[in-house]
Amino acid sequence: MQPLNLPTYSFNIKSDAGREWIFDVFRRGWYQLTPEEWVRQNFARYLCDVLGYPESLLLLEQKITHNKLTRRCDIVAYDRMGHPVLLVECKAPEIVLNQKTFDQIARYNMVLGVNTLLVTNGKSHYGIRIDPVARSYSFLLEIPSFKSLTSHSSEVI
Repeated sequence: MQPLNLPTYSFNIKSDAGREWIFDVFRRGWYQLTPEEWVRQNFARYLCDVLGYPESLLLLEQKITHNKLTRRCDIVAYDRMGHPVLLVECKAPEIVLNQKTFDQIARYNMVLGVNTLLVTNGKSHYGIRIDPVARSYSFLLEIPSFKSLTSHSSEVI
């Protein structure tokens, strides 16, 4: 798979019937290794290994319902009280992150209502902090750690 702008991780990958599969430790199963899945697995590892998010508090491909349609959020991180605190939308490395990507994560966030959103294609990463009271947002200087997100510190531009 394509190198990403993330640390290098070791994954359990197998080939079967001409397809590659990756073992997802979060969902505890084998999933087809698409470019988007590659980004999702690497970014989830980055959240845990570098930024301190507990594996048990990350959900990958979480189902939500918006306007009577079922959708799947790539990564949702929860705090220790079970409240969602981070929503991540992953795209394949060749996909350009644009307004359409931000619109998609904003629609998902209408259901979850988190204050921190991230979009990534594995090469570029953008974070947004939402202030629901002021009805405004700010771009993040860096991807927040679990500790900084759950202690409500500010890392905005």
